[in-house]
Amino acid sequence: MPELPEVETVKRGLLKLIVGRKLVNATTDNPKSFQANQNDVDAFLNRSNVIDVRRRAKVLMIDLSTGYSLVIHLKMTGQVIFVGDSERFAAGHPNDSLINKLPDKSTRITFVFEDGSQLFFNDQRKFGWVKLMPTAEIMNLSFMQKVGPEPLESHFTLEQFKTRFIRRPRTNIKAALLDQSVIAGVGNIYADEALWGARLHPRRLVGSLSDDDYENLYNDVRAVMMLSIEKGGSTNRNYVDAEGKKGSYMDFARVFRREGLLCPRCGDEIVKMRVAGRGTHICPSCQVI
Repeated sequence: MPELPEVETVKRGLLKLIVGRKLVNATTDNPKSFQANQNDVDAFLNRSNVIDVRRRAKVLMIDLSTGYSLVIHLKMTGQVIFVGDSERFAAGHPNDSLINKLPDKSTRITFVFEDGSQLFFNDQRKFGWVKLMPTAEIMNLSFMQKVGPEPLESHFTLEQFKTRFIRRPRTNIKAALLDQSVIAGVGNIYADEALWGARLHPRRLVGSLSDDDYENLYNDVRAVMMLSIEKGGSTNRNYVDAEGKKGSYMDFARVFRREGLLCPRCGDEIVKMRVAGRGTHICPSCQVI
């Protein structure tokens, strides 16, 4: 599943391409993918202008001039592809749909703009979805009610970060990092990378962390996410960034998917284990439980 930096790169790409364009039609082959009734499409999507593109955690929001929004979750295999006369934007799970003629067999929704350009939502496994709903009601979605604060917001302080975790003293730190109700958008890659940077074993209990541990973890969560956004996403296996290029962050990963290689800090061999039900990469010398 794409993590916060990947979805952020998609948001930035869409901001450049679709804000100001007028939607005139939307078609779908799967009601589960496009959760909207035709009356709402006719009244609030058709003839509306795109006025903004936003992100909350791993969810995209395309705001329309009618007071409605398209809320998008890519899940595992979702893609967003914009096709205009002289430009093509492709972001999402990498397969030939990113470069081939569309629509194709994985296309679930086609949005058509007044100038003839199109925005395709593709999803091979049909787990992703797009909802058309009043913008004012987005924050009432159960996900939005539960999701924690954004770790990269300038007003999200170290003290707030610590407070989110200390409520779970008997939870291991990796499980807490992956819990979207604690903080938003941290997935497996960034949890491993940040824990390595903070010299914390992923099985350490939250209640055992010192103030210095929290400060190191806070700083490294933010650092690895900002680096990933700068590099256009986390992985050249599972994601293509907002310019249609493969993400390059994995070229700079310190531990994730580097089992058997040497730790760039101490030279010991990186190992893989399971923590919180996920494949987890650590340096056994730098990250002692």
